[in-house]
Amino acid sequence: MLPSSTTPNDQHPDAHVPDALARAFLRTLAQDERRKTKLKGDLGLDCDFDQESDDPVERILAQTEGERKTEHIPIPADLAAVAVLVARAIEVEDGLVRRLRREAPVVVITTHLPDLVEPVRDVLERCAFRPGVHAIDLSGNRAVALGAKQAGLLVRDGSHKDHRPDVGNTMVAAALHARVPIVGVAPDPMRQLPRDLLRSAEHRIVLPGLDRSGLDLVIEAVTGGCPTRRIDPDLVRTLDIADLPIAFRGATSPDACIDALVRVTVTKADYLQTGPSLEDLDGYGAAKDWGLALAVDLQAYRVGRLAWADIDNRGLLLSGPPGVGKTSFARALAKSARVPLVATSVAEWNASDYLSGTLQAIRRAFAQARAQAPCILFIDELDGISDRAQIRGEHVQYWTQVVNLFLELLAGVEERPGVVVVAASNHPEKIDPAVKRAGRLDREISIERPDTTSLVKIFRHHLGPNALADASLLPLALAARGKTGADVEAFVRRARGAARRAAREIGLEDILAEIRQGRLAMSEESRRRAAIHEAGHAIAGHSLGYCPIVDLSLHDGGGEAQFEPPVDGAATLPQIEAALAMLLAGRAAEEIEFGEVSIGSALGASSDLAQATALARNIDLQFGLGKLGPYYVDPADSSLYLAHGLVETVAARLRAAYARARTVLETQTPALRAIATELAEAGYLSAKDIDRIMQAHAAPARQAEVRVSALQMGTT
Repeated sequence: MLPSSTTPNDQHPDAHVPDALARAFLRTLAQDERRKTKLKGDLGLDCDFDQESDDPVERILAQTEGERKTEHIPIPADLAAVAVLVARAIEVEDGLVRRLRREAPVVVITTHLPDLVEPVRDVLERCAFRPGVHAIDLSGNRAVALGAKQAGLLVRDGSHKDHRPDVGNTMVAAALHARVPIVGVAPDPMRQLPRDLLRSAEHRIVLPGLDRSGLDLVIEAVTGGCPTRRIDPDLVRTLDIADLPIAFRGATSPDACIDALVRVTVTKADYLQTGPSLEDLDGYGAAKDWGLALAVDLQAYRVGRLAWADIDNRGLLLSGPPGVGKTSFARALAKSARVPLVATSVAEWNASDYLSGTLQAIRRAFAQARAQAPCILFIDELDGISDRAQIRGEHVQYWTQVVNLFLELLAGVEERPGVVVVAASNHPEKIDPAVKRAGRLDREISIERPDTTSLVKIFRHHLGPNALADASLLPLALAARGKTGADVEAFVRRARGAARRAAREIGLEDILAEIRQGRLAMSEESRRRAAIHEAGHAIAGHSLGYCPIVDLSLHDGGGEAQFEPPVDGAATLPQIEAALAMLLAGRAAEEIEFGEVSIGSALGASSDLAQATALARNIDLQFGLGKLGPYYVDPADSSLYLAHGLVETVAARLRAAYARARTVLETQTPALRAIATELAEAGYLSAKDIDRIMQAHAAPARQAEVRVSALQMGTT
């Protein structure tokens, strides 16, 4: 039970008891609650049963319950928690307890969370000052005459337009003249309290977070007893003060309070819910590498082996199309790092009707993250915060204030130790450039749509380990090429529903039907042609020693060959000409195998022929390696130069590249057919598969190059 001593002072033996001031505050609140309970009883409002009652049911209950023990009067759980935190914050400041009761200090308290401002006011009024001293509200705009038996409280939560530094300074001056204790309370005092109050503050204290020992005190104040079991400290850090009344409602014992808290915190702590960790996710590329490195650093930071200043991965902007799993990444990152996830969005901030509400929502998100640090603060839909350079009309002032506050909070990285900000956007180009500057979200990683290998793993994740356990999921990945992880989840979910309604286990055909949505698979003839076409690309790239192959695949719409980027700033003219041959090798392979070519290599701006034509044109017009010599032509003027004779030059380059590709393939027809056969059967070949087949079937690469050189000499 709480010690029975009275008002704390520095000479009392209780001063040496751990949390002596917190216990004294709780006793004061308990006495207030007991007085309220007695008053209700005197007024006939007490709801406790009466053994002398004439009510038959109450008489039965009185007989079965027996003699009642002295009832413990509980303190409201949220108020008890705030009392503990306020007492601890005051106790850290040497001599502040005495000064608040004997002198006239000026104190500023930072609550971080707006929701704690009013409970802090309540605790200060009832516990902080000497008995008989009346706390006067100084939150108005008019000066208040304070007397000797009074103290001043200036409380602002940031919700009103007058909650800013230039409002209330005259009132502060009058209060200072009275020589009484003055306490200012705000989530962000620098932005919300009067300037002169901050200038005159002798003590600046910050409300700490609730830990296990503080939680034990709260449980004791509510139930009258101490818990025998301890709660996981990671769970305690995810608690909000508002969770306590919910958890303790109906709890009958201290240990029952612990059980209730576990239930409440587990349901809200995303990082403890079922779901994959970052190690289990596929298709995230550089973002996964960044996240795994951060997870290691955060674990070292939590145990004190690494300083916050030494962590370099403190802000990330995730970009990419919808459905690639940006939100899932944040959840998995928090789980891998074993830290809480505080999730919010710009849409949530803008749900308020007024600017003050939007600004308060932004502050609340950062404050909640600070309270749970170390943690991940995830901000979705960041492109909803406008670029100030693009704002026009009547919304300029509104959005400018929103952006400025966000930038200010984002830049204060040292003021939020342990808080890693991860933001997501489908349109990163719409975000204010200042957001991406050094010290803010200075790392941007784009999450691309998953490749075939990643899709196989994503299908397995959503199917689980037991469904289709022995089946190859490659056909699903190939049919879903270009889809996202969110698409895969939807395909599997709908296929499960279809199988359930048909009273059978889920099958590959169920999922394929959801992926294709009535679209027909390729015919055998088209599949064979597509396989030959893609095999031609692979052999040309392999034989010419440029543009390393990544993989080949067939899907319902045709085939695809993935290469490393064929042209970068280090490319030379011979390498570009090899890239041209590789791009045209699919068309050449069709001609060799079938005697004619299809139009598949020329459909659209991203087709093989379109890419090859653009590359051949740029040799002359942009790269300075062609007929014009070292000369750059603006793309807008390209048509003019092409009209004056360069079209034939470009066409000649393409014809030479096509002939080169055909010559290479004619020396490699066994490998061409072997690769096409395996690709048509499997639907997918990796770079290792292609190397294996080439080694087993290919003619010496030197032989092909000799024929190519001879062809080039003949054309010259």
